[in-house]
Amino acid sequence: MKKTNNITNNSYVRSKVGVIGMGYVGLPLALLFLNKGYQVTGIDINQSKINQLQDGKSYIPDVKDKELHEALQSDNIIFTSNYDVISQLDIIVICVPTPLMNNQIPDLSYIKNASEEIYPRLQINQLVILESSTYPGTTRDILLPILEKSKLQIGTDFYLGYSPERIDPGNNTLKVEEIPKVVGGITEDCLQMISDFYQNVFNEIIPTSSVEIAELCKLLENSYRFINVSFINELAMLCDQLNINLWEAIDAASSKPYGFQPFYPGPGIGGHCIPIDPLYLSWIGQQHGFQNQFLSLAENKNKDISQYVINQINTIVNEEKPTSEANILICGISYKKDSNDVRTSPPLEIMKALLNNYKSLEYFDPFVRSVQINQKTYYSTELTPQLLKKMDIVVLLVDHSTIPVQEILDHAKKVYDTKNVTDGLTGNAKVFLLGNGNISK
Repeated sequence: MKKTNNITNNSYVRSKVGVIGMGYVGLPLALLFLNKGYQVTGIDINQSKINQLQDGKSYIPDVKDKELHEALQSDNIIFTSNYDVISQLDIIVICVPTPLMNNQIPDLSYIKNASEEIYPRLQINQLVILESSTYPGTTRDILLPILEKSKLQIGTDFYLGYSPERIDPGNNTLKVEEIPKVVGGITEDCLQMISDFYQNVFNEIIPTSSVEIAELCKLLENSYRFINVSFINELAMLCDQLNINLWEAIDAASSKPYGFQPFYPGPGIGGHCIPIDPLYLSWIGQQHGFQNQFLSLAENKNKDISQYVINQINTIVNEEKPTSEANILICGISYKKDSNDVRTSPPLEIMKALLNNYKSLEYFDPFVRSVQINQKTYYSTELTPQLLKKMDIVVLLVDHSTIPVQEILDHAKKVYDTKNVTDGLTGNAKVFLLGNGNISK
């Protein structure tokens, strides 16, 4: 089926939508459905989250309290932990976590648990859509058999499809509905139903010929980024040895109007998607006797860069004193710019690794007010000239738009910049840049 913006059959456009999982994907999606005229129910088993949402308090930077208050005043959205509301819905969208277990086996327990709650309440003509990132075959082989325990028939009594989420936390450039929406259905009728629904929400629909292709689409997107960022991080380590500024080389290469897309180095790849989803692809490959060498190498390189950054920090400090006598300030501990998400965050892991090696360690992150490490709570400090002057090194691990880089340069002694946020700025601090070769070997 070709991609289209104008699917004409609107026979399955419904009014009541439920979203299971009120996280970084589910909550923005629920508010989008509301803004598109649907009656929305947000479902989450975490009662603390539900209480916050009912009080109009957001825990996600992309969703402001004001937006939540206005949504609640419309009387067209409710939040609950009670799955019984499913029987009153027309469409159910599943946005639950899909983490990896310690042995890197996909953990589908959240999907399975949600499905087990849905099937006893499944109604004739309901549409169920899975949006959680997962390996090809999950919708057909895991979700479908559970829903079929309802004794309803797929494609005639109920409909099931997959659509990979494309929420990008911290991205203020694109609205959610402006990002093309990939969809796949178990049957042709399922595909038509999910397309009819999402064409009323998103600007462009990309139908695929199977749910497996839609599932693979998500893993392909994230694996592409995983491999390329891991490569550019390895190149940053090489450029440190060659005394070449990688950032300038990337800018120069970006002038090519074809065949090149810029990727930038940093302290590692974090979050719930990019460092995890490709490993789903590795796992399903192994089940079929296939070893994906690119993904294995990228995973190793992603681990290497974080330890490399730690070693660079210690090298800079040791030029003047032992780390045990030094004070260090970490700027940014979330996994990406302008986000409060610390899931699998390399900056947070770097902070943990440095804690016991320094005389004192403070952190500043305007999006992460506190974090718990080894049952101890650490709080984001207030940046002052006095604090900055006290520090032997300030480490920039995240390029939050609200970090006062110029103030840091004006008052700090040494700055280690892993995101090139000091580019074009001057101050009193001596700046060391990842991928620039200006650190003593």
